[in-house]
Amino acid sequence: MSISDPDAVRAEILERWGRAAAGWGKRAKSVRAFGLPVSAWMLDHAGLQPGLRVLELAAGPGETGFLAAELIRPGGSLVCSDATDEMLEVARARAEELGLENVEFKRIELEWIDLDTASVDAVLCKWGLMFAVDPEAALREMRRVLRPGGRVALAVWDEPPGNPWATITTRALVELGHTKQPDPDAPGMFALAPPGRLQGVLEAAGFVDVVVESVEPPRAFDSVEEYIAETDDLSSMFGDVFDPLSDEQRTTVMAKITELARPYIGADGALRFPARSLVAAADA
Repeated sequence: MSISDPDAVRAEILERWGRAAAGWGKRAKSVRAFGLPVSAWMLDHAGLQPGLRVLELAAGPGETGFLAAELIRPGGSLVCSDATDEMLEVARARAEELGLENVEFKRIELEWIDLDTASVDAVLCKWGLMFAVDPEAALREMRRVLRPGGRVALAVWDEPPGNPWATITTRALVELGHTKQPDPDAPGMFALAPPGRLQGVLEAAGFVDVVVESVEPPRAFDSVEEYIAETDDLSSMFGDVFDPLSDEQRTTVMAKITELARPYIGADGALRFPARSLVAAADA
């Protein structure tokens, strides 16, 4: 992948996630629920036990790390990190709500992990690595901060055909002429989806005994309106285009989304989408 101005891309990604933080806070419980099968796989493969120090990167609301925080008690600690202060505030609020006390919060970017070498026992990163401008550099940093024998467990989204819930809203905007088709080579949701890509970057970064599997988390919504509302809250890329439209234009977009989502709408009006996430674990 060739990016003419990687620093500008990084700045744009951080700004976008900072603006999305409020929506992720609002939807934290539903994000936790649909992501739980992925979090469970990661935790099962992270080799956690009491007393370990765990780093979660791109934590968002922090749910996977917070589950880990329970598993490493007593004596263990979690470093909950994100690249934006806004997301860290969301995570702090969630930790307080959950009554967690063995968590510290730190602003960390994936490609420059501000921790000492060999200072953590496990690294978790759910649905964050694909937004790195240089995923291999991010993985090298993860390996650097891991102690010898430490484990990484992460997740990225699989290819678009396996995740129609994530593509239909953008497809509607593109087909109606409100936005352009996303650049498949840019950092984004499906950047690490191509077959062999995730295993390749892990091995290139020096990880060994790499395991890559897939998990199918549930993506269900009570109605098309709820589906659009959640997408608007969680995706600033969608909201930046959808929100400024006129009422008439938004109605047309909603009709187009309904048309595209029809194969997944039940008789009760609820949506049941297939979804597929790649998950991986490896030794440092």
